[in-house]
Amino acid sequence: MNIPSANSSDSDSLIAICLFAAFSDGDQSDSERNEIARIADELESENIAELSRKILMGKLSIESAAEGLQSAQIRLLAYEMARGICEAGGSITAPEQEFLTRLRTALSLSPEDSKAVDTEVDTLSLASFVPGEAEQNGVDTQSMILKYSILNGALELLPETFATMAIIPMQMKMVYRIGKIHGVEQDRSLIKEFLATAGLGFGSQVVEGFARKLIGGVGKKLGGKTAGKIANQATGSAFSFATTYAIGHLAEKYHSSGKRLTGPEMKSLFISLSEQARSLHTQHLPAIQERAKTLNPSSILALVRGKESF
Repeated sequence: MNIPSANSSDSDSLIAICLFAAFSDGDQSDSERNEIARIADELESENIAELSRKILMGKLSIESAAEGLQSAQIRLLAYEMARGICEAGGSITAPEQEFLTRLRTALSLSPEDSKAVDTEVDTLSLASFVPGEAEQNGVDTQSMILKYSILNGALELLPETFATMAIIPMQMKMVYRIGKIHGVEQDRSLIKEFLATAGLGFGSQVVEGFARKLIGGVGKKLGGKTAGKIANQATGSAFSFATTYAIGHLAEKYHSSGKRLTGPEMKSLFISLSEQARSLHTQHLPAIQERAKTLNPSSILALVRGKESF
């Protein structure tokens, strides 16, 4: 679904629901809390920081956030975003399922509407990240990582929430392929653990993508800054490009070292690689923009399912 035209009240409510989704798994709340604080700081958005505080202090309820959504289209978008965040790392936990059930009621969604959204998000989040073809020795991992980085930077240029939700499945597919090149077979849980050790949260990454689209789409001042200056498509693209680039090179170094990197070493290296990648985004922006022109929902789904090469 595209981000529709939304007023500032809609935007605040949508962001609040995204934050509720990120915090809904109690086991991840501490790490997600730190990531949300970082996102608010990077977006220079007092709204996100304030909404996060209210949620964590119990001063804002799911029902109150849902009341602020004015149209059926935006209520459906809120559920799609929440489902995408909860399912970013794969299967939905019991606390997340309880949250989604409560959210469906608060949004007054029919079973038919919510089922259609569930099916769409499941198609992306639960698609196999195992490529159909076997990896060959001598594959140029540097080139592969750059291609994934350009693709994910291009996905963030698109208006659809569908495109933002496809970024993590493509990152997982990349990590799987790098491990396979080094003779390591990884399932979803191992890849998730690897990225968590590096300090990267799945839910917060999707929250950031959605927040950039929401803030940029409001077209009004948030936190005393113009929305276009706070977050625009190019900034979101740079974030996705850099994150994917850093994940790929971290995975390559991790497996090349025989998986000897410690947690602190991985976190430090990930930060360093991310900073390096951000400086490369401008250089590769023309390629990212051209890649975006080739993408649509059908081609994105084919990429996630491994039915289309890139």
